[in-house]
Amino acid sequence: MNFLHELQLQNHNNGSSTGTQWLPSDGQLIKSFSPVDGNEIGTVNSTTNNVYKSIVTKAEQAFEEWRLWPAPKRGEIVRQIGNALREKKEPLGKLVSYEMGKSLQEGLGEVQEMIDICDFAVGLSRQLYGLTIHSERPNHRMYEQWHPLGIVGIISAFNFPVAVWSWNAALAWVCGNVCIWKPSEKTPLCSIAVQNIVSEVFQKNNVPEGVNCLIQGYKEAGEWLSQDAKVALVSATGSTRMGKAVNAAVAQRLGKTILELGGNNAIIISKDADIDMAIIGSVFGAVGTAGQRCTTTRRLIIHESIYDTLKQKLINAYQQLKIGNPLDSKNHVGPLIDKDAVTQYLSSIEQCKQQGGKFIVEGGVLTGEGFESGCYVKPCIAEANNNMAIVQHETFAPILYIMPYHKIEEAIAMQNQVPQGLSSAIMTLNVREAELFLSHKGSDCGIANVNIGTSGAEIGGAFGGEKETGGGRESGSDAWKAYMRRQTNTINWGSSLPLAQGIEFNI
Repeated sequence: MNFLHELQLQNHNNGSSTGTQWLPSDGQLIKSFSPVDGNEIGTVNSTTNNVYKSIVTKAEQAFEEWRLWPAPKRGEIVRQIGNALREKKEPLGKLVSYEMGKSLQEGLGEVQEMIDICDFAVGLSRQLYGLTIHSERPNHRMYEQWHPLGIVGIISAFNFPVAVWSWNAALAWVCGNVCIWKPSEKTPLCSIAVQNIVSEVFQKNNVPEGVNCLIQGYKEAGEWLSQDAKVALVSATGSTRMGKAVNAAVAQRLGKTILELGGNNAIIISKDADIDMAIIGSVFGAVGTAGQRCTTTRRLIIHESIYDTLKQKLINAYQQLKIGNPLDSKNHVGPLIDKDAVTQYLSSIEQCKQQGGKFIVEGGVLTGEGFESGCYVKPCIAEANNNMAIVQHETFAPILYIMPYHKIEEAIAMQNQVPQGLSSAIMTLNVREAELFLSHKGSDCGIANVNIGTSGAEIGGAFGGEKETGGGRESGSDAWKAYMRRQTNTINWGSSLPLAQGIEFNI
């Protein structure tokens, strides 16, 4: 496959890097299989603990120099990375699609997100603003400034194997931090391809070795980052179970975390909705990336007066879905990541049926020509009760639960009645309903949309959620502050030393 050659991935077994140096490791061999056809793409040696420690040492050394580079100069490096990603967008997008299984359009879109966050970070490099504060003491000036933290650990998930890393790394770099990336063991080659692209830019600009480090491995590699007091911040994307373990380990040493964990996202469809818009938003939200997004639409809460109409439109829409090789742009839905995911999908369907769910679009595993990997499944729809245990659980698969509501207040309560709090949406042309949904009495999620679905966030907004989604924000707005430490400064430019609150202390 030409894109593997373009990304310098042939015969690339070393998975540990300090930026431009690939470090040999005799760690456990990680095999990358494509869920598209079941073929082995390549192998990567996982990072041993000794190699990890040497990488941390190199990152510490790099931070001492990198933090002294002016922020706009660091931004210039990120600008060049964005341009390099533009040049490699097609092969990298194809690799994302092939190794992870998402559609080619989504793979290319993920690389575009990387380009967009680089553009955002370039502007940010000249806008790391502090505040000037009026002092209560005469002839004093107070202000705030922000300093880099040091080493930022990034643990990313398979479903967005490159974009979420870039949300963190681009901001961390312009803030003056260095990064150690632990990608998912299910998509190791995507991380190596990105490391190759970034390394070329770093080498041309004499960026210190250790600003962008890469480690590979399973659970233990994430534990090293979480437990390492030298890692100031750990940004982790994955399951709620994983996030709780990371949070506990980092909190034990009073470190900082950004956690982007599970989602159980709903769209409320009002009787005043634009039905065509609602169908498009709901179907893409439910089946995009084969239901393996943290922002996937998992529940539709539909007004009782349009419930039957919308149900039939959903059935008709699902009948038009094309499932198959995601590199073929004609297909809407690709495979699940692996056979373990298929097992969980089938188990969730069975649990739904046992708990009283009624499937109006049946699921199942696809077999035959084009489906040899065993990872292709049918997106399905079940009528369900919001209180069912399986509905309260996040299933990383294209299973959509639908349910009716009577009043908007009831719908909002149903929307909020799950442990997770990432993304939410309402489809309505009623401004009162829309404003209620966005008010403090409305959605309890970190993301709340009107007349768009739950899936698909723009770089300019801060991304993250509440409750079991973990807390913390990545990407846009002022999310950059999480990668820095705040410092309050007071300067006395007078000839006396008045104390705060009028205290007198004479000697």
